Amino acid sequence: MHKIRKHAFAILLAVLSLAAACAQGNLPYADDRPLHFGFFLGLNTMDFGTELSRLPQDDGRIYLADVPGLMPGFTAGIIGDLRLNRYFNLRFSPSINFTERRLAYRVEDDPAVGTLTTTTMSIPIMLPLHVKYSAERLHNFRPYVLAGGGVSFECARDRERDILLKPFDYYVEVGTGCDIYFPFFKFAPELRFAIGFNNMLTPLDRRDPGSYDPRFTRALNRLTSKTLTLCFNFE
Repeated sequence: MHKIRKHAFAILLAVLSLAAACAQGNLPYADDRPLHFGFFLGLNTMDFGTELSRLPQDDGRIYLADVPGLMPGFTAGIIGDLRLNRYFNLRFSPSINFTERRLAYRVEDDPAVGTLTTTTMSIPIMLPLHVKYSAERLHNFRPYVLAGGGVSFECARDRERDILLKPFDYYVEVGTGCDIYFPFFKFAPELRFAIGFNNMLTPLDRRDPGSYDPRFTRALNRLTSKTLTLCFNFE
């Protein structure tokens, strides 16, 4: 009888443990790991912040520049996540991004000239470090916010393009997302917005002669980067 009671108690304990795990949903101990890794794929769109020079060109013409529209790009990266405590994690998520950016130019007070457009290919490698704050988990969902910053390195510097970007930038980034727990992995849609601080415009006095049109660079004093990224994380 004593052995039967011991076995019954063990079975009851196992059932209660399983019930507690099921109450927490899928992967009940996934967030307790001190270190874990993952990857992400996503879509991005990159914008320019422009500062005009308003220098007269072509017999006194002043060219005004802006971004006529945003173009979609592709993002891929990896995730390294370090658990700090129940609510905070430190994340390193390097990525490579493929996109194009356009600038449209018009002559001030002379609409008859029309619009000139130039396109710049951009492949930045971004190296951000984020602090992630997660809310309490509700069944298989756990929303979070993150903030941080990093550096990026431009890999598509075509010296024959009308606009030549500098190779280095630094930026701050904020984002939000939601961890969704599945039986064998964790999935999180995440939206990030990054603002760069470096002037990415290479001035004409630092460029070699080429087939590019110098009017596009002379019309600008400063170009800064802005990036919006929709990521799909798998951890």
